[in-house]
Amino acid sequence: MSGPGTVYIVGAGPGDPELITRAGADALSRADVVIYDRLVNPRLIELTRDDAERIYVGKAALCHTLSQDEINALIAKHALAGKTVCRLKGGDPFVFGRGGEEAAYLQEQRIPFVIVPGISSAIGGPAYAGIPVTDRSCASSFAVITGHEDPNKPESALDWESIAHGADTLIFLMGLANLPEIASKLIDHGRSPETPAAAIQSATTPSQRVVVGTLADIASKVLEAGLESPVLTVVGEVVSLRSKLAWFDNRPLFGKRILVTRAREQASELSRLLREAGAEPIEVPVIRIEQVPPAENLILRLQSADWIVFTSANGLPCLLNQLNTLGTDIRALGKAKLAAIGPATAASLQERNLRVDFIPSKFVAESVAEEFPDPIGRRILIARAEEAREVLPEMLRKRGAEVDEIAVYRTVMENGELPDFSTIDAITFTSSSTVRNFRARYPDEIAGPVIACIGPITAQTAREAGLQVHVEPKQYTIPALVEALNEYFRH
Repeated sequence: MSGPGTVYIVGAGPGDPELITRAGADALSRADVVIYDRLVNPRLIELTRDDAERIYVGKAALCHTLSQDEINALIAKHALAGKTVCRLKGGDPFVFGRGGEEAAYLQEQRIPFVIVPGISSAIGGPAYAGIPVTDRSCASSFAVITGHEDPNKPESALDWESIAHGADTLIFLMGLANLPEIASKLIDHGRSPETPAAAIQSATTPSQRVVVGTLADIASKVLEAGLESPVLTVVGEVVSLRSKLAWFDNRPLFGKRILVTRAREQASELSRLLREAGAEPIEVPVIRIEQVPPAENLILRLQSADWIVFTSANGLPCLLNQLNTLGTDIRALGKAKLAAIGPATAASLQERNLRVDFIPSKFVAESVAEEFPDPIGRRILIARAEEAREVLPEMLRKRGAEVDEIAVYRTVMENGELPDFSTIDAITFTSSSTVRNFRARYPDEIAGPVIACIGPITAQTAREAGLQVHVEPKQYTIPALVEALNEYFRH
């Protein structure tokens, strides 16, 4: 019989999923079982294997999924079954994370374990609020203190006299409910009532909110602002630096929830750029890219073409899949020159070391046809979606080209659950098919969210579908769409 599996006790970081360490992400990707806490960002769970068992054991005040003893036993049970276990905890597992208790239990059970540190919210949270915990001008030390002691302790273990004067910067974790008492204790033990203080809700996430005051008024300001757990509190002169160093919540789309409707496999670039601008992308694909069978005489048609035109970034990967089913590969493209309708499409070719011979100045079919170099008598093959518009082949034929069309994929409706639109600030559409499928699923009037379309064809489809278009970039690319949203919300 094989021995027990290894348990990786991993710090997930303070909330932003990009802050997990490489070692933590690696442990997640290899685990047979992932046991995770309430404050772990759901995007991190997407790093797990498809066949991994995922078990939620989150705790909130007065609401525990499992007791700590039950969690310990659960971890041990799976490890003793020979499985690799990732115990994923918010922040750092050894900073008020009870990681030490879990490791001690595993040691008693003779189960091997590895500790993977994470960025504690005590450090990451203030940093995302523009508050350094130390600074040469005003703070050479800091202390991290629990704001919520074990309620079963007969008396507090906190030495308030030492805490009040022991460090320049004080960071209290999990102390929202006790904030009035914390401020009062510090003042009673000699900390000035005018000491700057900040409370940070949901640090490092798009829901981050920061309230700044002094020890004398921070509790009342937090109550007035309606901050909700999780909240950490920073006390010290470093808080005054936020007025100069705030960055995370100053970004143009900070706090905006933006619906991404494009196919899941295409959503990553748009979602990444939205996150970088401060938004929270809500991915609800309304289309799915579906492979279609190879066209009749596909290889012969490719090799007899003078030009092959790709109208989207989906075109080449889907065409290569078709060629693979026919027992061949990229060499079947022959000697044809290659055209791409825009930079994303061109990039999909260049990633495979294919040279792009023509890109139009505007990334729509009309510009491809109008600007196409010397089409008279040329055999032009268009690799495109099954349901694509007929504008491009018709215009090229009018210019004297011999046009062949092959469908390499189709877009079909995806049926993910749509959100409550009252919680959405903007809806993005990156193709006419995303508009049509969205309206097929939600034909009602939409009031509130900004409608953003990648280009004029998509925008025209949206207007014909009864949507008011607010944002339409001058260049028809994903980066330009995000920049247009930035500009819209700046004003």
